[in-house]
Amino acid sequence: MTDGSNDIVKTVRTFIASNFYLSDKFKELDPGLSLMDTGIVDSTGILEVIEFLEEKFEMVIENDEIIPENLDTIDNIEKFVRRKKGL
Repeated sequence: MTDGSNDIVKTVRTFIASNFYLSDKFKELDPGLSLMDTGIVDSTGILEVIEFLEEKFEMVIENDEIIPENLDTIDNIEKFVRRKKGL
């Protein structure tokens, strides 16, 4: 993982930890952990994640891009942001 990737992972992890309830079980927030399956982020919460990503990384997320392959884990989000930003 490059430094840019680490920055994206840290930024997204910090946002999720600050804005969503994390039980002690998820305090470390593994980047490969499903945010939806674990209940960390629900369908409404994913809209908050999208808004955050659009503002923080200055990008537009299209409706057809709102899929688990792009947004269900911090790893997926990091890869998605890198693709969208051409990194």
